[in-house]
Amino acid sequence: FCIKLFLQKSVVFNSIWEWSAPNHYPLGAWYHATKHAVEGWSDCLRLELKAFGIDVVVVEPGGIKTPWGVIAAENLKKTSGSGVYANFANKMAETTKKMYTGNQLTDVEILGQTIAKAATDKKPKTRYVKGYMAKPAIAIRKWFGDNIFDKIIMTQVK
Repeated sequence: FCIKLFLQKSVVFNSIWEWSAPNHYPLGAWYHATKHAVEGWSDCLRLELKAFGIDVVVVEPGGIKTPWGVIAAENLKKTSGSGVYANFANKMAETTKKMYTGNQLTDVEILGQTIAKAATDKKPKTRYVKGYMAKPAIAIRKWFGDNIFDKIIMTQVK
């Protein structure tokens, strides 16, 4: 794979891992763990492939209008809606469903434009952040720490 990229010269490799990688939400450990893995993989590839003229960039989308949130909410209810996490899982599912059926999320076309920009910039940035709440969520955790971020997240599911 990397040899093929090297032979093409001047290549940008896009990795889309979502802004949830540096962040976290309750009942999503399985999901966020995969995002952390892709983040680490991308950062390592960036260092390894730079010598071959291959830029590895990460696109970090925030909330994007897709059916994913409603599907995730329904699956959360199915898997955790009647066990020890029932009350919490149902609240989390309703919060997620409400967000993904509302109007605040970013249109997928905007994300597509960001991906195209990341792939075609002459001097690409390491990360491109775009979408509903992506920049604020990253900044809150960075500047105010995990405890404040956790409190903000938990207020969304009360």
